[in-house]
Order: sequence, then C-alpha cells, then structure tokens
Amino acid sequence: MYINLSGLNIIVTGASRGIGKAIATKLAEAGATIAIHYNKNIREAENLAHILGNESKAFQADLSQPDEAAKLFERVSLEMGSVEVLINNAGVAISSPVSAADDEWTKVWNETMMVNLTSSAMLCKKAIHHFLQRKASGRIINISSRAAFRGDQAEYMAYAASKAGLVSLTKSIARAYGKDGIKAFVVAPGFVRTDMAVEFMEQYGEEHTKGDVALERLTEPKDLAPLITFIASGMADHSTGSTFDINAGSYMH
Repeated sequence: MYINLSGLNIIVTGASRGIGKAIATKLAEAGATIAIHYNKNIREAENLAHILGNESKAFQADLSQPDEAAKLFERVSLEMGSVEVLINNAGVAISSPVSAADDEWTKVWNETMMVNLTSSAMLCKKAIHHFLQRKASGRIINISSRAAFRGDQAEYMAYAASKAGLVSLTKSIARAYGKDGIKAFVVAPGFVRTDMAVEFMEQYGEEHTKGDVALERLTEPKDLAPLITFIASGMADHSTGSTFDINAGSYMH
C-alpha cells in the first residue's frame, strides 16, 4: 500500500530522537513536511530536518514550562502556514518512590503532568482551534502507553496517571469534534527500546523487561512508525477515539 502525505504539515513533539525521530522519518518518506520539536537536542533536530527535506524545520520548546506549548504551535502554524496533523509524542518518565520526601515526590508529579498531559492538552487545544478556524479537517495522534491501562511500577505512578489522562483527553476530542472533521487517536506502546528506557532497564534489568513480552524482541521505535503514518493518512478515520496497542503482546484489552 502506497501512502502519499504530500501537502501535509505535521507537528511531531519530541522528534529529535527515539520514537519521535522514527515517526518523523517515516512521515517524511511519505511526503509530509515535519515540524520537528525538540527541547535540548538542537544539533540532532536540525540535522534531522536537513535529512528529511520537504521543507521540514526544527522548533525548540521546553514543554515542562507553562506557555511553551501554546507558543510552539503558534510558531509552527505561522512559519508553515497550516498544520494538518498533530502528534504528541514528547514525554518524560521520572522515577519517584513513595519513600521520597513529599516536596520531591510532588515536584516529579507536577513535571510529569506538565510535559505528558498539560502541554499535550494545550497543543490539542491550539490544534482544534486552528482546524476550526480554517474550516478544515485535522488529525491528532497522542502517544500514550500500556501503563495507562495496566498501571506501572510504584516509582512511575505519575507516568501512568499522565498517560491515562491523555487517553481520556483523546476520547473527549473525538466525541466532541468528529462532525467538524477533527479526528483523534491514541497509540499505546509498551516498553520501547529508547534512550528514555535506559533508566528503567538499569533499575529492573533487561531480562525483567523482556520477560513481559510475547514476542522474541522488545519493541523498537521503527515498529510504531508505519501505523502512525497510516493513521495520519486518513485511512483510519472511522477509528477516531480508538486506542492502537503496540506492545509486543505484553498487554491486551
């Protein structure tokens, strides 16, 4: 099946590495122009923009800070002229045991919610307003996690809670704006072999992680990209509000 995304401007948050980079690469191969969001990895982001071509550009924003998400969307829409697809991929998973001091535990909770949920929600808000203003259809793809459904280790309760909130947000968007041509989807990976996963693997061991999956290897970023490209194309629009699991059989519902 050939998918042609030419003419689509797509925001991918957290796109300078890992899952986001794999998604951006696959979308660009299909012809899309990518707004590559990054926080600190300017060299990687700008190099990726050069490699992807299609007039793709890198945009910096620290999504742990209030107002940064709104400013990011405004910059992208101004420079690119329009946005057709938003992919909220950026996220943090910070370990914080219940034995931590209350102020430290709360700090981790708030930072996790800001990056994983609040900033994603603001980007969704800006995208919806943008689509409605243009009287154009649009798609939002939120990268959640299996942790939203089955929970996570005690040290990562904030992460699981933030990703569960993202699922409910997505369903609400799908229900509220479908007749306006706006579709919203969740992709829920399991454990993916990325830089962000290193801390977890160091803490619990790779064998513990592998023992959770039904397949012979852990999911890699490249395993998510084809499905997300398919959703971005519009061919899955009647699945709006749905969750697509990519977790190597480690959680089924």
